[in-house]
Amino acid sequence: MPVPPPAAPRRRSVLPDVAVSLAGAAFLLAGVAGALPGPAAAALAVAGGFALACVRLAWLAGAAAPTSIPAAIGRPAPTDMPAPGRRAAEPGPQQPGPQQAVTLRWHAGEATDTAPAHGATTTGRRARRAALSRRVAAILDSAVLVAGLTVAVLPLSDVAHRLPIALAGLCLTGALHVTALLRLPGRSRLSGPELVRRTVDVLALGVSLVFAGWMLLPGGPVPAVAGIVAAGGAVVLAVLVVASVAERRRRPGAARCHAGAALTLGGLTLLVVLLAYDAPDRALPLVAAPLVAGALLTAAGARRTSGGERPGRDVAPAAWPRLTAPAGIAALAAGIHLGTAGEFSTGAMALGLAVIPPIMAGELLAAADQRRRVQRLAAREAWLRRRLGPDGRRVEPLTRAELVTTMAERSGGALLVVDLHGVGGAVPESAVLCEAARRLRAGSETHDLVARLGDTEYAVLTDAGPVLAYALGLRLLAALGEPYPRPGGAVRLGVSVGLAETNGGDPEDVLRQADLARRRAVQLGRDRVEWYDAYLEEQLVRRLDLERELPGAVARGELDLVYQPVVALADRVPVGTEALLRWRSPALGTVLPAELLPVAADLDLTGEIGRWVLDRACRQLAAWSEGGRELWMAVNVTPRELAAPDFVARTATALAAYDVVPERLVVEVAEPVVGAELSTVVARLAGLRSIGVRIALDDFRAEHASLAQLRRLPIDLLKVAPHLVGPGGDGQRPLIDVVANLADRLGVELVVEELESEGQVAGARRAGCRYGQGFALARPATAERVEAWFEDHPSTAR
Repeated sequence: MPVPPPAAPRRRSVLPDVAVSLAGAAFLLAGVAGALPGPAAAALAVAGGFALACVRLAWLAGAAAPTSIPAAIGRPAPTDMPAPGRRAAEPGPQQPGPQQAVTLRWHAGEATDTAPAHGATTTGRRARRAALSRRVAAILDSAVLVAGLTVAVLPLSDVAHRLPIALAGLCLTGALHVTALLRLPGRSRLSGPELVRRTVDVLALGVSLVFAGWMLLPGGPVPAVAGIVAAGGAVVLAVLVVASVAERRRRPGAARCHAGAALTLGGLTLLVVLLAYDAPDRALPLVAAPLVAGALLTAAGARRTSGGERPGRDVAPAAWPRLTAPAGIAALAAGIHLGTAGEFSTGAMALGLAVIPPIMAGELLAAADQRRRVQRLAAREAWLRRRLGPDGRRVEPLTRAELVTTMAERSGGALLVVDLHGVGGAVPESAVLCEAARRLRAGSETHDLVARLGDTEYAVLTDAGPVLAYALGLRLLAALGEPYPRPGGAVRLGVSVGLAETNGGDPEDVLRQADLARRRAVQLGRDRVEWYDAYLEEQLVRRLDLERELPGAVARGELDLVYQPVVALADRVPVGTEALLRWRSPALGTVLPAELLPVAADLDLTGEIGRWVLDRACRQLAAWSEGGRELWMAVNVTPRELAAPDFVARTATALAAYDVVPERLVVEVAEPVVGAELSTVVARLAGLRSIGVRIALDDFRAEHASLAQLRRLPIDLLKVAPHLVGPGGDGQRPLIDVVANLADRLGVELVVEELESEGQVAGARRAGCRYGQGFALARPATAERVEAWFEDHPSTAR
């Protein structure tokens, strides 16, 4: 069957965030107004936000407990929402019925447009990145939990113990945040000049924050604890804010984590200062706003980071207002102090003047950077001018930052990012890469900039419009895909091209968009050109979410089966059911096999999920058999599962474990995916039949090759679509007659699936088909609802 397009990605709802924010605001106002005791109001104001953040971080860490509740104690049947274009065996959301479940088969035939599995190196790197992300999420979860508990215990403790509790919570939360931030994926070592610039920025902002804190503290003697914590907090806040701004384009998830840590630690610092000054209780709820915002922002950043931010992206850092931010903070604090106190002390004036040197140093460094940039551009332009002409069609070696700079100097056109892949994902040898670079330059226009960004990654910056740019991409794809002569024989490269328009867009965003389009081309099988659009980015984010959440889904109890009955067309008596897989993800909702299977294949989870499906189906079949129902249970398997040497033995073990008669189990395999591994499939199917298991061939196409292949396969049931039942073209006999005659000679029973109307049911019955399956007969539903349907439709032996 053709592959339906994936459903639109589901974004995390903001309703929980809005709800906890509104509830926190209500408790905050109640505390400030005196309607609630201050400590209690502060604890209640942060409770919802911290609980939500902790739950999200716990799921990211893989520590959340299974949330599925057995239907036997009253779980409502979940509803699946199919995308447009689903196969006829799927219900639409508008259809009534006891169970709105979508029938998508547990086989790879419905995901043929997905990319092949990556190499072992890529899989291992992805697994290590996922493990690191889970550890970071666990540490951040602990930090958020400690901060929340610090505020939560205030109403339960006496006044004398509140300051030590707040200090301990601040220190422990800070240590946990630092540990997590240093372990975030993608962190790269700063170069010498970058480290100097970052240090100067931190000094400028830190001194201005210390000055602001000094100005805003109440007059009179300053408690030692308040002074130390305020000064230290200002420095830590400066470090986190500068890091967040610097990382917001290169690693947006890490930037959010830094910002969340800054807000959380800033709220706890404020709490310590208030307690050190013996502030009135109604002032304590003021700490709730930064704490809740920090917790939710930390969880959002961890989720973005675990989704797979690319480490070490060589893009220009985000601009930091190194003059306006520190000067503005200091000026605002000075103005407030002047309006309330009326004068400055000598120490305050000295501290205010101390803000100026780091600000000036930052401006001098920025001017030096700009001067070097201009010199570098001038030198490159002169170098290119000297080489214009026939030795001028060269491939420049650029960094991503230099490419971004070059794009900023040009207007209009498009950017193509080209990635080359050797056999099995290996890096091609240097001689092949040199020839590929030559072809790349030869296939581009004279005025196009062709740059090498990495070992196998190139960029082409062209002034051409969208149509000509796409034609250029196709031309380069054809040229780079030609064989490369080598002493040991010609080799071929896989080519993926991502394309994005540069009109009016931020250069860094354009480069990111082209890169996303290239990654999409890789996912769709390589050797193609992909345009960037917003939906493509959503698909990639959805894919990363699936890759993050799927590992451990079996252990967490998130998989589920629904069942669709198969009936005898003559009397509509049920004779069997088909088990259909669903993934009930707490984070992503219900995920169907069309999305689930490609990800499971890439993560090497197909075997684990297939074993769970077989075990659960056999258990349910045994339960129905104990009630006297003589039904079969069909389970879909992929060729990869069948290729496992122990598949037949595992099937026999599952049957024996639940005392299921082998003839009651039907293993379904899709006909379109059988051809690639026909010999292996035939051997495994023969092994299954030797132990008594019956075999069904799904999605039979009735083509010449299919009819010839049918004779080689050891099958018992043949599942066909209803279009075969209709009249043939040009007065020819219906295709179903040909298939039925061949099935009779082979001793195979026909099952017509996807029957959606009474007319199709009547046509299948007139054609002599014995069994049918589809909405017109029975809808997919949970085991409990199917069992209730069985009560109204008693089965007989078949």
